[in-house]
Amino acid sequence: MADAPATGGRRAAAADPERGAATAAPAGGEGDGARPKRRQARGERRIAQLLDAAAGVFCSTGYAAASTNAIAREAGVSPGTLYQFFPNKEAIAFELGDRLMHQWRESHGAALAAAALDLPLEQLLDAVLDPLIAFNHENPAFSVLMHGPDIPGRITQEFDTVHQGLLTRIEEILAGYLPGTPPAEVARVSTMTFAIFKAGLDLIVAHEGAERVAYTAELKAVMFRYLEPLLGEASGICSP
Repeated sequence: MADAPATGGRRAAAADPERGAATAAPAGGEGDGARPKRRQARGERRIAQLLDAAAGVFCSTGYAAASTNAIAREAGVSPGTLYQFFPNKEAIAFELGDRLMHQWRESHGAALAAAALDLPLEQLLDAVLDPLIAFNHENPAFSVLMHGPDIPGRITQEFDTVHQGLLTRIEEILAGYLPGTPPAEVARVSTMTFAIFKAGLDLIVAHEGAERVAYTAELKAVMFRYLEPLLGEASGICSP
């Protein structure tokens, strides 16, 4: 079955009798008053189940090749059940992207923003890179939605905003280590640092176990060897 055309809104929640009941006024009585909350909770659990299934399908087949039938099958539900919550694959990708973006901003984005500028370079790399690597490894769909072909434009725009925010934060951190350095030079070093990180991250998330640990160490070594001469000359930074 092909994806159903969008009929407005990001979810077809109103079509779902279970979720629709959650918004209806209780029929009366103490027992009835509790039922809509229980039904809404079941609906939210079903949405989470579908999003988890979509993340798995997007990772295994790519976004372009994924279908609502495959997502429903992965979730263990009928396509009709899926359409009660989402009108099409794009709506699922929007919701999944929003949730991943929220998780990133609430956890690892906050950790990056709080990176201490007085750390030795080796410790700074651990503080900045470890949370970002962990998040991408634990949420491979994040990378699929960020880099995959044929991703809906609104999603790619949001991830472009994330990229720009990361680059801006890297510039802020490096500027703190490079006082008096021309902004254009700081921008070049920041852009190169970010490019090295992205290339290394692709290798890291493609491996498991000891190999992932080894590639993580290699990425940190490459970034240290690139940054230490620049930062060391400017501010006397050295590794512990």
